[in-house]
Amino acid sequence: MGPPIDRPSKIVCIGLNFRDHAAESKMELPKEPVIFFKSTTSLVGPNDPLVIPRGASKVDWEVELAVVIGEKALYVPREDALNCVAGYVLHNDYSERSFQLERGGQWVKGKSADTFAPLGPFLATPDEISDASRLAMWLKVNGETRQNSSTANMIFDVPTLVSYVSQFMTLLPGDVISTGTPAGVGLGMNPPRYLKAGDVVELGVEGLGESRQQVVGPR
Repeated sequence: MGPPIDRPSKIVCIGLNFRDHAAESKMELPKEPVIFFKSTTSLVGPNDPLVIPRGASKVDWEVELAVVIGEKALYVPREDALNCVAGYVLHNDYSERSFQLERGGQWVKGKSADTFAPLGPFLATPDEISDASRLAMWLKVNGETRQNSSTANMIFDVPTLVSYVSQFMTLLPGDVISTGTPAGVGLGMNPPRYLKAGDVVELGVEGLGESRQQVVGPR
């Protein structure tokens, strides 16, 4: 494994990777993983505030299992993919839906605001997470459960995702792949519900601890 780095060189995210989330988003199940990026400047600590960006009106939450790459990976076969994993970490893939879906272009615009990628509180190594395909995951807003699911509902599992992404780009030590979110996001509610200043978001993934973000207004 290479030397420690301050930030990953990239945060690769997988969209629509849970069957129930694709359904609530009214989108077809993907035949191949849907890939987008988050800016590394969106990365913050697990309990740092979530800052609503200027012009935002539809800030949403997404509890996710994130994979941290431990060694350089390119064209990795699925059966060897877990050998490239340094560990797993809790991630809240915050999204601004109007930026993401109503402003044209790619999803990255709605995913990359400062504070939109709280990671942690710690990295769990593969020996601590023997089976990442069956981890409970949950998220609450102001104490109300919004997401309550398991990584067993993923369409593409961790080895598949690491191998797939490595077919298109070199993965470096410290890079992050975030594996998607289950149903229960604000976009999927009827009517949709989004975050506002003063809200508190709490979330967790089995074996990866919990995090908490207080929502604050634009800077």
